[in-house]
Amino acid sequence: MTAATTLTAGRVATSTTPEGIATIRFFHPSHNSLPSALLIELADTITSVGQAADTKVIVLQSEGEKTFCAGASFDELLAIENEAQGLAFFSGFAKVINACRTSPKIIIGRVQGKAIGGGVGVAAATDYCFATPQAVVKLSELVVGIGPFVVGPAVERKIGVAAYAQLALDAAEFRSAAWAEQKGLYAEVLDSIEKLDAAVLALATKLASYNPAALTDLKQVLWAGTEHWGTLLPERAAISGRLVLSDFTRQAIQQFKTR
Repeated sequence: MTAATTLTAGRVATSTTPEGIATIRFFHPSHNSLPSALLIELADTITSVGQAADTKVIVLQSEGEKTFCAGASFDELLAIENEAQGLAFFSGFAKVINACRTSPKIIIGRVQGKAIGGGVGVAAATDYCFATPQAVVKLSELVVGIGPFVVGPAVERKIGVAAYAQLALDAAEFRSAAWAEQKGLYAEVLDSIEKLDAAVLALATKLASYNPAALTDLKQVLWAGTEHWGTLLPERAAISGRLVLSDFTRQAIQQFKTR
């Protein structure tokens, strides 16, 4: 089974093997950034694929061989005119994370390149994540005057408060894929994309052969303590939605775009 939805300058596509391995791919020509339409479509797709009877396990990945996800769309951030619009935009990241959290199916992440800002949050929202050495990470939100408020709970859950503080405060610097593996964001770093894909397929195949009920129950155990995220993440989105309207943030984004 295959399906694809084309959005303005971006798309989400899905495919499912006879064994029940469902792959969700997202793409945007600007380094796989995530404008609001793509965020909503991605969240809805994760939810619908997770509920499908023929899905045993989900693989979440982006297209291309370079950047996994560059996070928020700067053009769309600059177009935000009020707090309601800001809340709506940043709620997109909340919806993606919560869709991963509440999916009854285990989600394997495939991170082939840089993960920046919201991209780190997407990787952190998966249940088991593979990467390559090119999959460096950076939470750059403070650089543009916002802060990683929405993705913060997902990242902190995976790597702990101290490592999350390193990423959030040293916002201009990348951390290596080896660092991310050591801290627990990545389960394994593979030398090449070919080895990455082989590892993803091997684990997905194993999981697809296991008792679906056991996997669903285990997923709930793994995410215990996050039940309040349905309200927490939108509250965090409101903080970012307010900050994005500041003169500091608008000037910082403009400067970043002209580099």
